[in-house]
Amino acid sequence: MSDRARSPHALAWFKSSYSGGNTTECVEVAVAGSATVLIRDSKHPVGEPIAVPPEAWADFIASLHGYPRL
Repeated sequence: MSDRARSPHALAWFKSSYSGGNTTECVEVAVAGSATVLIRDSKHPVGEPIAVPPEAWADFIASLHGYPRL
């Protein structure tokens, strides 16, 4: 099955470790193959996720920690 053919609902989604049990502002992330990271609103998991390349996701995470990505 190609990366594009996989349903986002069948993927393993992860929440931030900073998300509490009852938090209402949370995003979830899933890796859809080697070329796509999916991001969705945990309050609306059936909605269309945002797809970004892994490099863009790595840059975003690095910026949160204050590190430049090499």
